Amino acid sequence: MRIAKILGSAAAIAALVGAGLAAPSSAAPAVPDAPPPIPADAVQVHLQQFQSIATANGGNRAHGRPGYRASADYVKGRLDAAGFTTTLQQFTHGGATGWNVIAEWPQGDANQVVFLGAHLDSVTAGPGLNDNASGSAAVLETALTLARTKPAVQKRLRFGWWGAEELGLIGSQYYASRLPAAERGRIKTYLNFDMVGAKNTTTWGVYTDNAGLRRQFEAHFQGRGIPTRGVNIAGRSDHASFARIGVPVSGITSGNDPCYHSRCDTITNVTAAVVATGATAAADLAWNLAGATR
Repeated sequence: MRIAKILGSAAAIAALVGAGLAAPSSAAPAVPDAPPPIPADAVQVHLQQFQSIATANGGNRAHGRPGYRASADYVKGRLDAAGFTTTLQQFTHGGATGWNVIAEWPQGDANQVVFLGAHLDSVTAGPGLNDNASGSAAVLETALTLARTKPAVQKRLRFGWWGAEELGLIGSQYYASRLPAAERGRIKTYLNFDMVGAKNTTTWGVYTDNAGLRRQFEAHFQGRGIPTRGVNIAGRSDHASFARIGVPVSGITSGNDPCYHSRCDTITNVTAAVVATGATAAADLAWNLAGATR
C-alpha cells in the first residue's frame, strides 16, 4: 500500500512536470568554491609600490607623513578600479591627520560580514616592508582576487587598511569604537595580517584568540605541508580593536626579523613567495567563511 502511494505520487509529479506546472528537482546544488593560489608576482607589484612610495617620501610611510597618504591612495585606487565600494575614513592623532581605507565587495548578506585587515603604516625609522607592507599587500591581493574571480558569496566581505597602528592601534580603534551597536553585531569574523613576509619562514604563527578560526588556519597550512605554531599577540595588533567589541578574531604571522622597526626593513628584507603564502591562506579562509560557491 505504501509503495503504491509513493509510485502514484511520483507519477503525479512527473505528469505535472511534463505539463509545465511543476519544476523538475534536478538542479545541481551549489558547489563550494576555492580561490586560486595567489602568485608571488602579484604581491611583488604591491611590495614594490610601497617601497617606491617610501623612497620618494623621506624613507617611510608613517602616520602623518606624505608616504602614508600616498600608500592609502594607492590601495584605494586599485580597489576603486576593481569595483569595490571604498571609503577613506579620516581621523586625527598627535596633531596629524590619518586615514583608514575601508573596502566592501557589494555582494552577500550585509548582515553577516567577514572582515580582513592589516595596518598600512610604517614606523618613522624605515619603509616597513615586512611591518607591514607585507600584510597590506596580502590583504590587497586577496581583495583583487575576489574581484577577478567573482565567486557567489553568502556573506559580505569587507577589507580594512589601518592607520597609526604603530602608535597604539589608533586607526582600527577609531573605526571599531565608532561602529553603532547594530553594525558591530553584523561583523562575524575579523582576520588580521601583520608581518607576513619574513625571509626564510618555515613555520607560520596562528593567533590563538579563537579556537575555531585557529583550526581553520591550521587545516589550511597542514593541507600544504606547512607547520604552524600558536601565537598570542593579544593587544599588539589591530585584531585587538575588534576583540574589544566582541568580534571573534584570528590572524597569521610569519614573524618579525632583524630589521624590525629599522631602516633596513626594505624590499630586500621580505620574500614575495612568503607574502603569497600568507595571501593564499587569507583568501582560503575568506572564501570558506563567506560561503563562496560557483
